[in-house]
Amino acid sequence: MKGNYSQLRAMWAITRGSMKAIFRSPQAVFFSLFFPIVLISIFSAIGGNGGISIDVSFDPSSDTTNILYQTLTKVPVLVVNRGTAAQMEDNLVKGRITAIVSIHPVPGAAGPQYDIHLKTSSAGQREVPILQSVLKEVITRINSRLYPVQPSFASISKETVSGRPYRMIDFYLPGMIGFSLIGSAVFGVAFLFYSLRETLVLKRMYSSPVQKVYIVVGESISRVLFQLCTVVVLIVFGKYVYHFTLANGFITFIDMLVLSFVSLLVFMGFGFLISGIAKNQNVIPVYANLFMFPQYFLSGTFFPRSALPEGLQAIIKYLPLTAVNDAMRRISFEGASLFSCWRELLVLFVWALIAYALTVKTFKWE
Repeated sequence: MKGNYSQLRAMWAITRGSMKAIFRSPQAVFFSLFFPIVLISIFSAIGGNGGISIDVSFDPSSDTTNILYQTLTKVPVLVVNRGTAAQMEDNLVKGRITAIVSIHPVPGAAGPQYDIHLKTSSAGQREVPILQSVLKEVITRINSRLYPVQPSFASISKETVSGRPYRMIDFYLPGMIGFSLIGSAVFGVAFLFYSLRETLVLKRMYSSPVQKVYIVVGESISRVLFQLCTVVVLIVFGKYVYHFTLANGFITFIDMLVLSFVSLLVFMGFGFLISGIAKNQNVIPVYANLFMFPQYFLSGTFFPRSALPEGLQAIIKYLPLTAVNDAMRRISFEGASLFSCWRELLVLFVWALIAYALTVKTFKWE
C-alpha cells in the first residue's frame, strides 16, 4: 500500500492547504503586500532623494592642483566615484552619478580663472541643482578668502547628455521588494515550522506515509508562490501607478521574478534555522529582527548606501539583502541581465550554504 502512495500528490495537497492558510492570514497579506505599497506611496509623496549625498566623478584630465579641487573633495555631501573615463560615462548615463566634473584653467581670461564644467545626464537631473548650489557656495567661500575684489575665481558651465530618467520609484520599489522578501521568508517560515512542531503537526506528518522532504518542500512551495504573487503585484503597481522602469520590458520582469525566487530560497534558510534554534515562540521575533533589522538600514533599502561611511560600505556589500537590492536595481533600471549580476548571486549562494548547513544540524521534528 505504501508503495502505491503518491508523494507528489501528498506534497501538492500540503502546498494547497498551506496556500489557503496564508491567503486567509491578514498579517501575512498586510506585511508582505500592503505594507510595502504603503511605504512606496509615502516615499513617493515625500519626494526625497533617499539621502543627502551626491555622487560625482572628476574627469581624469581635470586640474587637481588648484584650491577648487582640493576643497570640493572635502565637501561631505559629495561622494567621489573613481574609475576610467569609459566607466564614468557609463555611470552617468545609467544614473549612478549626478555629474562628471571637469576643472580647467581659463587661459588669458580677464574674468574667472577656472571653469567648472558639469557633464550631466537626464538620468540624474534631480540632484543637479543641489550640486550647483554646493559648487556656488565653494566658489563664494574661495572668493571671500582670496579674491574679495577681483572677478569670481571660477565659473560654472553645464552640458546634458541623454540618459534614462531616474525616478524615485526606481530606487524605492526594488528596496521594498527586498524588504517584503526577507520579512515574509524569515518570519513566515520561522513561525510556521515552530508552530507546526509545537502543535505536533510535524510529528504526525512525520509518522504518515509522506516522506519528510516532501513535507518541507510542500510548505516551502506555498510560501514561494505566495511571495512571488506579491512581487508581481508590487511591480505592476509601481509600473502603472508610478511609472517604474523595466529597462527591457518583459525580460526584465522575468529576471526580477527569478531573482526573487533565488532570494526567497536564501532567506527561507534563515527562517528554518531560527525555527530550529528557538526555544519558545517569544524569541522568534528577537532572532528574526537581529538578522533583518540591521540589513533594513544598512543594505540600501530606504536610502543609498553611499550615505554611509566608506569603511562600513566595504562590509555591508556582502550582506544578503544588499546583494538582492543591488541586483534588483541593476536589472530593473540598468537593464542588466541576471547572469551579469553574478557577484550578487555568489554572495547569496554563500549565505545559502551557511543557512542550510546550520539548518541541517538544528532542525527538529518535535
